[in-house]
Amino acid sequence: MSTKIKHLAIVSENYAIEEKFYQAVFGMTTAARARIESASVVSDGYVGININPRRPGRQGGFDHFGFEVDDVEAVAARMHEKYPEVHILKRPSNRPFAGLSTHDPAGNVFDLSQEGMENRTDVYVDGDRQADRYVKHFVLRAVEPERVAGFYRDVFDLLETEKPADDPNTYLTDGRVTLIIAPWKISDYAGTGIERPALDHIGFKVESVQAVKDRLEELSKRNPYLSPGPVGGGSEAEARLDLFAKCKFGEYQLADPDGVMIDISES
Repeated sequence: MSTKIKHLAIVSENYAIEEKFYQAVFGMTTAARARIESASVVSDGYVGININPRRPGRQGGFDHFGFEVDDVEAVAARMHEKYPEVHILKRPSNRPFAGLSTHDPAGNVFDLSQEGMENRTDVYVDGDRQADRYVKHFVLRAVEPERVAGFYRDVFDLLETEKPADDPNTYLTDGRVTLIIAPWKISDYAGTGIERPALDHIGFKVESVQAVKDRLEELSKRNPYLSPGPVGGGSEAEARLDLFAKCKFGEYQLADPDGVMIDISES
């Protein structure tokens, strides 16, 4: 089965500023058909990031992700056979990628799509292209990481990559983007605010870490609204940064203006 990780979603009270940030820092583009009145959609040429306005009662931040598969019915059949507790919901027609939404055994929500679905618009119908700065990985923290990783590996045929014996994470890739399943332990949050098991951060591959740092400094001077959010500073923030920095794919850690955590690397 062919599976592509094609979609990440952020929920934000400042979605228009978030859009400008990802354009200005990572060179992401906005589709000509983007839904200006209801959300922002940017792309690195392969992965689309939806930045949705936060509505009352909805949590903000890095919210969910989505797969494109070549046969949605086959995926549904696999899930029904192996994970009968998992259900699929058809989404409204105004969602440009979320033809179907479902969840893993731990309750993490993700979208499903395939070519030809009637509601596919925006960056999701544009052809793939290579960019200098692009989404390389993202991290999901789970209480039962082995079970959650097994779900994504078995249902979507993602390739599990090798790792050192002492690495507790599981690395699943579609060939370009890596989904990292990391264990969630409450003890990891000693000395800082406790976060629920959930999506943790987005990682970008860049041509130059220093060039991104320079760009961030330039943006902070020219437009403070596009300044990255603080990650370190104070004992609690430093403790959270220490946990964040343990991701082996990241060389430099930051946050977008709304606090979504990002790391970048040249490799």
